[in-house]
Amino acid sequence: MSMVLYNDLTRTKEPFVPVREGHVGFYSCGPTVYDFFHIGNARPFIVFDTLRRYFEYSGYEVTYVQNFTDIDDKMINRANQEGISVSELADRFIAEYYRDADALGVRRPTHAPKATEHMAEIIDLVSTLIEKGHAYEVNGDVFFDVASFPAYGVLAKQSLEDLQSAARTDVNEQKRHPLDFALWKSKKEGEPSWPSPWGEGRPGWHIECSAMSMKYLGSTLDIHSGGTDLTFPHHENEIAQAEAATGKTFAKYWIHNGFLLIDREKMSKSLGNFLTARAALEKFPPRAIRFFMLSAHYRSPINFTEESLIQAQSAVERLDNCWSDLQHAKKNPGSKEGGAELVPLLDGLKNRFKEAMDDDFNTAAALGVIFEGVKAINTFLKESSEPDLPSLERAEQFLRSVDSILGIIGIEEGEAHGDEGEIENLLKERETARRERNFSRSDEIRDTLAARGILLEDTPQGTKWKRRG
Repeated sequence: MSMVLYNDLTRTKEPFVPVREGHVGFYSCGPTVYDFFHIGNARPFIVFDTLRRYFEYSGYEVTYVQNFTDIDDKMINRANQEGISVSELADRFIAEYYRDADALGVRRPTHAPKATEHMAEIIDLVSTLIEKGHAYEVNGDVFFDVASFPAYGVLAKQSLEDLQSAARTDVNEQKRHPLDFALWKSKKEGEPSWPSPWGEGRPGWHIECSAMSMKYLGSTLDIHSGGTDLTFPHHENEIAQAEAATGKTFAKYWIHNGFLLIDREKMSKSLGNFLTARAALEKFPPRAIRFFMLSAHYRSPINFTEESLIQAQSAVERLDNCWSDLQHAKKNPGSKEGGAELVPLLDGLKNRFKEAMDDDFNTAAALGVIFEGVKAINTFLKESSEPDLPSLERAEQFLRSVDSILGIIGIEEGEAHGDEGEIENLLKERETARRERNFSRSDEIRDTLAARGILLEDTPQGTKWKRRG
């Protein structure tokens, strides 16, 4: 079957048909870089990174764009508190973002645009909206006129009147309608500003994403993603301003991940359950966090608890042990064909894995298929005294392919270290030391490897090693 995605624009599952055959133009809302990102933000970063990987695995060329919001009220307030410039604050927390995102296995986007580096595109888009009668200027501020865009509310599935009654809007006498939103904000004392046809100022949040996404992906994107909390007003406003300017569909598929709860409560600083990804990474292995985020369907809420992370860590260790045992068996394979049942079983599981991923990106079901494969591989290794090389290689291929998408076994990460040969030599030296009863040297090698995140397991078949999750 071909891939189907749940499109929040139509509230139905739809076959995925890209704008351009063989290519996916994918925009995902990135962080506002005034602080460390929290564990709730980590969910869309991990989920949409995985969807991007799956498209690539399926043979698509993917242009993946994730922006940095590096100018807004939060940025300005935090910079003023710390007595530094907004750009210094942004540079600091962009670096911190990459530190945590890299640890979580989130691959770098094709483009990572910053709002402050796209003022020309933003100003051009605002100018176009004014020219077409969809925006108006008042004393240096520019607002989008929601009444001028009849489709406003298409994503939220509410009328303008219903949205107005439900929304919390600040009283602003400059606006023609309470839901009109800022495209350009006139300069205030102590704020960064840029020149524009309406005077010195800075862009509104919503216009930044539309301008940056269309620069790199064209007038119509294939996919626009983000957390469900961005559906209104951010994504609704993006649709309005982009389509009012171009007259074209802005994004074919809108996908949103569900909330992350902590102990069944929405994360909030006032509740004291606010947790940054950095703090979570100090307590749990990165791949355990990644596994946890993929263990539920992306559209469902997911409950973050210490117990759930411990369970995720145990699951990752099971995957690691299977991979480690497989690599150990490959060192001395048997000569007889012993995997007559394993190979077709894994081929069938690989097809089921793809079916799960094609069905609205169901990573929870896909994980279940993977563990069926792990069970089959473990049984094969246990029951085969001399497992044959073709079967071992097919098992390795199965684990490699699913890990290239989900990033939960850490195969590529481990091989990127390029130190397997050195580790094997140290293990040989340790075996020699143990035979010679030089236990101090044996323990020293074990401790050295442990400090590098390499865990050893002494078994009757020899010493196995794996990297800490």
